[in-house]
Amino acid sequence: MTMRGIRAAAKRSAVQWLRQGVSPRRLALTLALGFAIGCIPVIGIPTLLCAALALALRLNLPAIQAANYAAMPLQLALIVPFVRMGGWIVSAKPSHPITAAAVFHLPALHMAAHVSGLAGEALLAWLLAAIPAVALMTLMLTRMLRRIPVMNAAEAGD
Repeated sequence: MTMRGIRAAAKRSAVQWLRQGVSPRRLALTLALGFAIGCIPVIGIPTLLCAALALALRLNLPAIQAANYAAMPLQLALIVPFVRMGGWIVSAKPSHPITAAAVFHLPALHMAAHVSGLAGEALLAWLLAAIPAVALMTLMLTRMLRRIPVMNAAEAGD
């Protein structure tokens, strides 16, 4: 498929989502949640979490997954900053990072405990950043989506 064909298919999909009777506010929330969840600093979790959230809250599944996938490059770029921010939030004392040489000498349980601790700290940092980010993205996207004529008809239904 050519680049022009991909763009045309994406445009048709976007118009189809907009005509599903979803209000601008609900679509904005869906996209904001998908993007924020897509930035979770643990690989593999966002896709399942977005699907579960969309089903539980009756959100637009294709829209939340599209936002999730759009955030994937940012997810990878934010893993280290979230780990550092989480470590800064959780402990006042400096942590001892594991060196490449130490990885081969640590018992598996110690390594798993250390990695899970880092993941927990990163998730805490993500949560603290995601809450205001979702609120801000929802407000901005709602204003943008209300400017689309197709969305004005759906506004009355929400």
